[in-house]
Formats: sequence, C-alpha cells, structure tokens
Amino acid sequence: MTRSIIDHASTESQSEEVEAGLCPDCETDTIVHDPDRGERVCEECGLVLTEDPIDYGPEWRAFNAQEHDELSRVGAPLTQSMHDRGLTTTIDWRNKDANGHSMSADKHGQLHRLRVWQERIRTKNAGERNLKYALSEIDRMVSALGVPKPVKETASVIYRRALEQDLIRGRSIEGVATSALYTACRKEDIPRSLEEVTSVSRVDQREIGRTYRYIADELDINLEPTNPRQFVPRFCSELDVGKDVETKAIEIIDRTTKQGLHSGKSPTGFAAAAIYAAGLLCDETIPQRAVADTAQTTVVTVRNRYREQLDAIDQQPTA
Repeated sequence: MTRSIIDHASTESQSEEVEAGLCPDCETDTIVHDPDRGERVCEECGLVLTEDPIDYGPEWRAFNAQEHDELSRVGAPLTQSMHDRGLTTTIDWRNKDANGHSMSADKHGQLHRLRVWQERIRTKNAGERNLKYALSEIDRMVSALGVPKPVKETASVIYRRALEQDLIRGRSIEGVATSALYTACRKEDIPRSLEEVTSVSRVDQREIGRTYRYIADELDINLEPTNPRQFVPRFCSELDVGKDVETKAIEIIDRTTKQGLHSGKSPTGFAAAAIYAAGLLCDETIPQRAVADTAQTTVVTVRNRYREQLDAIDQQPTA
C-alpha cells in the first residue's frame, strides 16, 4: 500500500516536471520535439518522454489564411444539387430514435407535424421554391440516365446561374432544368444524346434544344461539337459485339471525321452507322434495326451513313 502511494507520488512529480519543460531523469530543460518520429526526447540524456501522440488536427494542410478558411469544415460537404446546399436538417421518416429504436405511437403524430413544418420553412420565397423543384427534377433525370455525380453538380450550378440572371422568365422550369443537364453532359464529356435526355424529361425535344441554345449563349458556355466516337463503347456494349468491331468502328469514325464527313450530322446516328459498317467489314452480323434502336435513330439514317463512310474510306464488305 505504501509502495503504491510512493509510485503514484513519483509519477505525479514526473508529470509536473515534464509539463514544466524539465527532464524527470537529469532535470534539465533540454526537451525537444522530433517531428520525424513524433517523439519528445531529452537532448541531454536521451530519455524518450512521449511517443506516438494523437494528432487532433485536420487531415489537410493549409499554407495561408485563405486556404485554411476554404478547407475548414464541419459536417457533410456542401453540395450545389440541393437548394439550401445541404445545410438544413432533415427529419427522418422512419420514426426511430438515435439508437434505432421505434418510437411510441404518440410520438409519430408529433414527428409528422414537425416534418411538415420543417419542409415548409426550408423555402422562404418563390425563388427558393423554384430552385428546389428544378434541382429535384435534375436529380430525377440524372438517376434515370445513370450519369455520374459531377454532372449533377455541374447542371445544378448552370441552373443557379440561369436563375440569378433571370433567364427562367417565360420558360418552363422543366425545360431549363433539362437544358442545364444536357449542357452539363456536354461539358463533362458524358455521351448522352439529346434524344436520350428528352426520353427522361417532361418536355419535348424542340423546347429542350431551343432553351439549351439560349442558355449556352446567355451564360457564354462554349462547347465543342460532340465526337461520335464517344458513343461507340456504350453502343457496342449494349449490342454485345466483339472488341474488333468496336476498334474498327472507332477507326472508321477517326478517318471520316478528318475528312469532315460528320459535319452537320447527328453524332449518335454517325456512331451507329460506323458500328454497322465495322460489323460488315469484320464479318459479324449486326441487324440494322438493332443498331438504330440502340442509338435511338432510324434505319434509314444508319443505311445512308454507313454507305457514305465506306465510300469515304474506300472499303467495301467482302460479301
């Protein structure tokens, strides 16, 4: 019992010395920090005082005050795909507490009322209600098209810019939201045709195309023409054709685009025709109807384009 009291008193004495910057062994003030090993060592006697300390700081590094302010965060990261950027609290619909236990029936009604009021106060004016509906439409179409998250973020930013510059006036929210998504797909080099975007939208293709041109012009968004070769891997995967057909189709597109044959033509139809022509040259039968349906174009388009491509590269199928 006496020994333990002495040891405890000794430990407290050593801790006080360390806190005072003195080595408990040689009682000198030569304690230094070794950043390579993460240790505090006495230079005089070599005693290791502390090792493997816990770093409570952030995992990122900042080299000036601006970077520190930009990188510092609390909670989930901000997102442009929600009208409030993800800052508000959402009351869960499962009616369970923090431990995952179901709440009583009396609490269900109270939570329902809280959920209704919380949903109402998330939007304070017509502009936020407009933005909330538009971003939900973008989220729905992104999910239907299967495009990655960066496209949704880019589309949300484009719609926000259009709303700030009052480009929505006189146009439907769905039309501008769909145009923003199509612009984002073009900007992020995600191969989705106007027909594919129209198939998941609530507006017709003519309105989407007209609004897309207006938004891109007003926001000064410069987009390169869509390269038909971007559609080849996805179309070939859906058609389940061989790798040699995909390689040949890309070769046909590269050679014909250098001659300017694709100018003024639908990139999806041009890609579909190249795949059909590649199938003929590689002796792999691919029905024209299947190619046309995959690219959401017509059989006539595929037939006309593939003949032009074969004439341009001066090759004809063996049979």
